[in-house]
Amino acid sequence: MKTLLEAIDKPQDLKKLSHEQIKLLAEEIRHFLICSVSKTGGHLAPNLGVVELTLAIHKVFNSPIDKIVWDVGHQSYIHKILTGRRDGFATLRQFGGISGFPKISESVHDFFGTGHSSTSISAALGMALARDIAGDKEHILAVIGDGSLTGGQAYEALNHAGHTGTNMIVILNDNEMSIAKNVGAMSEYLSKMRTEPKYTKIKQDIEFLLRRIPAIGESVAKTVERVKDSLRYLLVPGVLFEELGFNYIGPIDGHNFELLSEVLEKAKKMQGPILIHVLTCKGKGYKPAECNPDKFHGVGPYCIESGEVIKNGNTPTYTAIFGETLLHLAKQDKRIVAITAAMPEGTGLKKFAAEFPKRFFDVGIAEQNAVTMAAGMATKGMRPVVALYSTFAQRAYDQILHDICLQKLPVLFALDRAGIVGEDGPTHHGLFDYSYLRHIPNLTIMAPKDENELRHMVFTALNTNGPVAIRYPRGSGLGVPIDQSLQQLTIGVADEVKTGTNVAFLAVGSMVGTCIEAREILASEGILASVINARFIKPLDEQMIRKVCKNFGIIITVEENVLAGGFGSSVLEYIHDQNIDDVNVLRLGFPDQFIEQGARKQILAKYGLDAAGIASTAKSYVQKIKV
Repeated sequence: MKTLLEAIDKPQDLKKLSHEQIKLLAEEIRHFLICSVSKTGGHLAPNLGVVELTLAIHKVFNSPIDKIVWDVGHQSYIHKILTGRRDGFATLRQFGGISGFPKISESVHDFFGTGHSSTSISAALGMALARDIAGDKEHILAVIGDGSLTGGQAYEALNHAGHTGTNMIVILNDNEMSIAKNVGAMSEYLSKMRTEPKYTKIKQDIEFLLRRIPAIGESVAKTVERVKDSLRYLLVPGVLFEELGFNYIGPIDGHNFELLSEVLEKAKKMQGPILIHVLTCKGKGYKPAECNPDKFHGVGPYCIESGEVIKNGNTPTYTAIFGETLLHLAKQDKRIVAITAAMPEGTGLKKFAAEFPKRFFDVGIAEQNAVTMAAGMATKGMRPVVALYSTFAQRAYDQILHDICLQKLPVLFALDRAGIVGEDGPTHHGLFDYSYLRHIPNLTIMAPKDENELRHMVFTALNTNGPVAIRYPRGSGLGVPIDQSLQQLTIGVADEVKTGTNVAFLAVGSMVGTCIEAREILASEGILASVINARFIKPLDEQMIRKVCKNFGIIITVEENVLAGGFGSSVLEYIHDQNIDDVNVLRLGFPDQFIEQGARKQILAKYGLDAAGIASTAKSYVQKIKV
């Protein structure tokens, strides 16, 4: 006998179910998610919190006619399950499998690709305005979390949506538990009252009649409007949204399917932009996730019974090494402050925050503010460290260029998750930072070959009088010995870590170790390669480049970045500008395309950037040149 979940292949199947069946379906979905994500990893806690909300949305609205935009999309798993992708969930976030985020190419029910925060209201507004121009009537919804509402773009979109007055619905999924204590029967009563058509009609009729009274009508109407506004400030929790031009409904219980359905049905009939404030429990239905929602926001494979993450080895991560190094240096230098954008644990700053709470700043999902705030602190003699994921630093490009580098301010950008990040895929790969940073004047850019060198780079950066960016990969280090004392590196000086005679690998960051492995493969075939750890993307070690050009005549640059405008491009530019002849340069990196999801080893192998691929390409190139 089929379970309820097994009978759901499309959203329309929900419409056949009673409310009691929906409640059973919600339990089945939670069980399915807990079991499935325990094997693949993924965003568990956010999805457990929106089961009833997603069911209500798909019960009331008609996807794909009606359009649903999920902000970030880490809470879209139930949406995927209900829209024909249940059987593919074993491939979630895997190489060749379904994405962990909404993806236009994956389903007709995914209307906008997401992965970064605070974009849903803007996208939904654009869809709504396009609908209006075309004269269509479908409903447009944006589902956004309270975390995403810390991003400035969300407010820009709210402001403009209120100005246009177009019909659209924004659902604010608020999973902050402290807010739940402040609501109760009165809030639900106000929500029902505000969505009740009779209430709205009475308000409109009274205002119409008052304005029809000669002479005093307009004055009385204005007085009534002022009284209404005063009451609104006293009674309505969403007055900010009201002032932005939205009809505010809430807060309401996000796990009460009947109430959600009732409110959504009535919201469908209302005019203008509407904001529905929903309160949910992140991780609901799975105790480990409820107790540790941060841990289970994005989690690897885990044991269902204990909730413990299954670890592969005990080698410290680059993130942990960065955090420990910064904490060590901050104990010696009171000028050091740490800033992050809603990622204190993900960027390794949790211990720093506990040790120095007054010198730690989490600005929410607001990278632009983080960077310019750091600039302001630097002007007052502080040494700010802005820790961001590489992919999210893109969101603050102008602030890095204009507010930091133009003014030569001593700010350190610690760019975590650089290169291939694995299962989160193209929205999260940090493959563009060399390219979008190296053309900015006054900026020094470093990339460590291992976790020990990362420590020295952090120390060097904080003793450099100007802006510095250090980019390093996700995951465990190489397990190399850690020096007890920190060393000041000479800016712009590379290091030849292996010598050879036939070809030179000019590698940077994570690719140094891979090139050393490729060198061993080549050596077994009689090709002796030199491996140079470039260390600096900017400034380049020009002396080393000239030496390599003179001694080898064959250079292969290797980087975990797109080739367009990357490290290899900078080497080629230098060789061209210096009119260096008789040298052959091959650039290895990622092509001009967005790279799919998958384990890092799988992705590197596919694009010829693992040791075997690099060795094979190098061998063919050397043989071609010699011929």
